[in-house]
Amino acid sequence: MKGTVGASVAIVLYGAWGTAAQGQDLASFEKRVTKRMLENGLIVLVVERPEAPVFSFFTHVDVGSDREYPGITGLAHMFEHMAFKGTDKIGTKNYPAEKEALVKVEQAYQAYDRERRKETGSDEKKVAALEKTWKDAMSEAQQYVVENEFGQIIEQKGGTGLNAFTDNEETGYHYSLPSNDLELWAYLESERFLHPVLREFYKERDVVHEERRLSESQPMGRLIEQFTGAAFIAHPYGKPVVGWPSDLEAFSATDAEKFYKKYYVPSNMVVTLVGDLKPSEAMPIVEKYFTRLPAQVKPEPLRTIEPPQKAERIVILHETSQPVFIEGYHKPGARDKDDAIYDALQDLLSNGRTSRLYRALVRDKRIAATSAGFNGFPGAKYPNLFVFYAVSTPGHTPEEIRDAIHQEIERVKTQDISDEELQMIKTRAKADLVRQLADNEGLALQLGTYESLFGDWRQLFRHVDDIEKVAKADIRRVAQAIFVDSNRTVGIIESSKLAQAGNTEEKE
Repeated sequence: MKGTVGASVAIVLYGAWGTAAQGQDLASFEKRVTKRMLENGLIVLVVERPEAPVFSFFTHVDVGSDREYPGITGLAHMFEHMAFKGTDKIGTKNYPAEKEALVKVEQAYQAYDRERRKETGSDEKKVAALEKTWKDAMSEAQQYVVENEFGQIIEQKGGTGLNAFTDNEETGYHYSLPSNDLELWAYLESERFLHPVLREFYKERDVVHEERRLSESQPMGRLIEQFTGAAFIAHPYGKPVVGWPSDLEAFSATDAEKFYKKYYVPSNMVVTLVGDLKPSEAMPIVEKYFTRLPAQVKPEPLRTIEPPQKAERIVILHETSQPVFIEGYHKPGARDKDDAIYDALQDLLSNGRTSRLYRALVRDKRIAATSAGFNGFPGAKYPNLFVFYAVSTPGHTPEEIRDAIHQEIERVKTQDISDEELQMIKTRAKADLVRQLADNEGLALQLGTYESLFGDWRQLFRHVDDIEKVAKADIRRVAQAIFVDSNRTVGIIESSKLAQAGNTEEKE
């Protein structure tokens, strides 16, 4: 009964979106999307949505931690931070003087870093003296900084949602502004990639390092890092986006500049604008400012491919926290022909209180506080993992969780799902698309991401059509192909508290 009600609600939502979006099919939506590749290779999408006098944008840069190597891990995330520090015109009191001061900072840092990282013969007194020279140079450069001026300009103009993110394979920047400030946006967004200034670099590096420490302080953060590292022994997915501690203490502004020059090029970027904008008026403004970015060849594709896993891998952490169980299975990336089937499998197992894992582990057996299975960890672009996880309820163990999850996996491998379950998967896929397109910011992010990943924003809509074509036999086929013991990586938090309590009870 619940499933039928849910399906009805989803159908109503999907129909309602048809009216709001002037048609629920791709052909109708295409009429409101204008795509253009600028002469320097930058792709621009403009979506006219005149419901309110505002617009949102999303700048997608096709680089994340996937392009880092030992010594500079965390640098993609670091540059994201630096993109808010301003330009040679914004964030400075006197740029010519600041520029000279920043050169001295970098020279002092390079001398200090070389000495302190000598493998033999490092002089502690010399290291201390060089460190002081470097810090004095930073203090000298700091006097020219106007802190947060970039963000303040946006906020003063009514901008909202100023933010960014970096993950394993992409970096994104976004906020919203009144429509009459489009030219201001075009100037600011193009300037920060045309004339970035790496001011306060080492101060910000400490901020990022603190983010790393906070992640390390959480049992779940430690488990995810160990689990992912065990699952990916060759591919960059195996290293943390925030970077390794030693790299966060060593990479330099010079490293960041090299990274920026290679990857922050127009041919590696997509800019999406959604809101009260007429493409005929918006495109000339975008071209005026963004064609200033010099054309460069798009960076070469990543070479490293994760080799096939030959045996189960297990990571166990002993923590004073509730037990946690995670397991992942290697699978193809988002561009694979079967990706819609994996998403259908995710919905079957994890979407809401009617999902199989929730009903089995949380509702019926009551051995887990939460449980789910999801596609595309830790990213979607490259071959990745289908992951299952659960957090135990008091008194229950990871072994109980493991056995219950494996029972559900075997069901999927050996038995066809029901007609009702299959229909719900397809109906919810349409409803999920409605939610993704519900606001300007969400739509800009989705279109920009799909354009970069697939070379065509239309795949956002076509993916729903692909899910519509999924058959029961498809779900069994992919489950049988990937859910095998030798393809599995397991991560477990065993509770030290529970173990101690058990030992006490035995003694009594």
